[in-house]
Amino acid sequence: MRKDSWKKLWPFLKDPATDGRNILLEGEKVVLRSKRMDDAEADYQWRVDPELARLDATRPITITLREYMRYHRDDLQFPSPRSVRLAIDTPQGRHIGNCMYYDIDTESRRAELGIMIGEPEYWNGGYGTDAVRTMLRHIFTTTWLQLVYLHTLTSNERAQRAFVKAGFEPDRELRKDGYDFLRMQITRERWEELEGASSEPSSVGSQPAGTA
Repeated sequence: MRKDSWKKLWPFLKDPATDGRNILLEGEKVVLRSKRMDDAEADYQWRVDPELARLDATRPITITLREYMRYHRDDLQFPSPRSVRLAIDTPQGRHIGNCMYYDIDTESRRAELGIMIGEPEYWNGGYGTDAVRTMLRHIFTTTWLQLVYLHTLTSNERAQRAFVKAGFEPDRELRKDGYDFLRMQITRERWEELEGASSEPSSVGSQPAGTA
């Protein structure tokens, strides 16, 4: 990709190396990495699981694994400029879930965060919280985004506690598609206060056009 092209595709980024295809982030309990083709089978099993679908306020998918693998391949070959999808691994390399930020708005400089720990044995162990913290560090140090928000079911208190530990604050409740959600958010300013560090760019260069 030409040097001036990545700014047109990903104007929310500070550096072209963080376009979602070459990411490897180490947390305390997890490693976040760019998605691969061999993630498809685990992703499919999580997407057809009724319990995981319920927690995600959706329905299990009904397509075949073969069909899902085709969609997965297309997502890898033609990534959306409005989302970044990462796999969640243990330090030993086991794929246990996924984390992403999407609906990226380059004018308001905000995006929505989503996370799923697909392996129940890793629930309630701090893996989700660490994945969210690691993702926020990535967002606020490599992009120009100023606010990250998410939606979680009002009944999912376990998830809400994990998000609070990661720095999110409750914003408001809303109802959508028959579900009751709690919207939570964290600003760049709050993240910097919690981390005790500045996320302003140093040698990356001037701010890309279209993000003021």
